[in-house]
Amino acid sequence: MTKPIMLYTNPRSRGRIARWMLEECGADYDVRVLEYGPDLKSESFRSINPMGKLPAIVHGDQVVTECAAICAYLADAFPDAGLAPPLNQRAAYYRWLFFAAGPMEAAITNQALGVKLSVEQQGFVGYGDMKRVLDTLEKTLDGRDFIAGDNFSAADVYVGSQIGYGLQFKTVEPRPAFTAYWSRLGERDAYKRANQKDDQLVKPE
Repeated sequence: MTKPIMLYTNPRSRGRIARWMLEECGADYDVRVLEYGPDLKSESFRSINPMGKLPAIVHGDQVVTECAAICAYLADAFPDAGLAPPLNQRAAYYRWLFFAAGPMEAAITNQALGVKLSVEQQGFVGYGDMKRVLDTLEKTLDGRDFIAGDNFSAADVYVGSQIGYGLQFKTVEPRPAFTAYWSRLGERDAYKRANQKDDQLVKPE
């Protein structure tokens, strides 16, 4: 697709995931850096994402928010990059994209906020507890290079980011399967390019 892409981001946000995905796609894109506070509350940005949060992409007349959705959308928009399996082989691809966006994200957030759940509440939240989430992910990654098959995909961008940031900020246990998986993904040229570009945008505190 040749339509222009605008990435709305901040280098201290999940926008880093979206940029990594854009780099994997080989997409031609522009970046608009928004600061936390007035920029995100502005009428112009709320017309793009009423939630007032980053990242978001605008691709021609298409608006996509939510990192997992951005990854899935871009994989389909740039099929030549080979970042999505064939339609009849996408079960694991969709499964782990949404696992990371749902149970894993919720578990990490609640843990970071110090939320303690009773046994009854564990059934209500849909992920049980952090151990169950990590055990499930570890079993899947153990002995495998990629999360959804034999080839790297958009699911690895998103799941890998969750694991990579989790290891960095100590919200995910450094189990061998996780550290090995992230060490492979962190060596990808597209990840390094994206990371370098975002690092250059970080303002000193």
